[in-house]
Amino acid sequence: MAVAPQQPVPGLVVIGASAGGVHALMTLVSGLPTAFPWAILVVLHVGNHHSVLPGLLASSGPLPAAHAQNEERILPGRIYVAPPDRHLIVEDGHIQVTKGPKEHFTRPAIDPLFLSAALAYGTSVVGVVLTGTLEDGTAGLQAIKACGGMAVVQDPEDAQEPGMPRSALRYVAVDHCGPVAELAETLVKLTSSAPVPGAACRPEHLAHEDALARAQGDPVEHLAAIARPSTFVCPDCKGALWQYKEGQPIRFRCHTGHAYPLKTLQLALAETADMSIWSAVRALQGQGVLLG
Repeated sequence: MAVAPQQPVPGLVVIGASAGGVHALMTLVSGLPTAFPWAILVVLHVGNHHSVLPGLLASSGPLPAAHAQNEERILPGRIYVAPPDRHLIVEDGHIQVTKGPKEHFTRPAIDPLFLSAALAYGTSVVGVVLTGTLEDGTAGLQAIKACGGMAVVQDPEDAQEPGMPRSALRYVAVDHCGPVAELAETLVKLTSSAPVPGAACRPEHLAHEDALARAQGDPVEHLAAIARPSTFVCPDCKGALWQYKEGQPIRFRCHTGHAYPLKTLQLALAETADMSIWSAVRALQGQGVLLG
């Protein structure tokens, strides 16, 4: 018997979460129907730790879920989860799983997924920011809106950690905000009444940012087009940080691709300074032992 050809996915729901995100994601997917028409791509801040999130999501709702595989074709009605220590990005109807530079001092990060989805699918993208601290997902939602997509945010009062939802609400023209238990119904409505997919959207400033995240082309040329040199040093690679010329919140990126909003940069610099101080203390103690 002939196998029916697999149809290309008409659109993407991209979801980002951090602290408290496991419960929020399980609640959201439990309300989705079996015949959900779009694909769902998920980033949870797990770092390089082992993750059982796909199994939890598959057991919580009717849709199959798995860690994304590099070069995997995106299909409707499936949940793709970013693997530990890998960014999840979209390109030409397929998934790219990369060990690119950390953003927001983490990998996987939410913004690379949101940005790549916005550039690839334009109006046929719904971005969802759930519970979490700091500001990951805000710039990604801005990119989705700039390309004609829709922005959905968990009500900060309903979130275990309200930082990410509050940042999104402050800096993005959000289309829908509500408790996570109601967001599945919102997604069903948005994906059933979404506009006909158009051409891929590539605003120049977003194309430069995407190229930096993917390490494509001359990084200094890309940075010069969207940012200006700052006085700060990248906590990850010790290279010079450039500050984005426009937009809020204030953000920085280095030529190797590491990216930080101001709040995350402050925390990262404090952490590296603390490590440096204790390294100096250890060196001085060692010298004292040798001289004593």
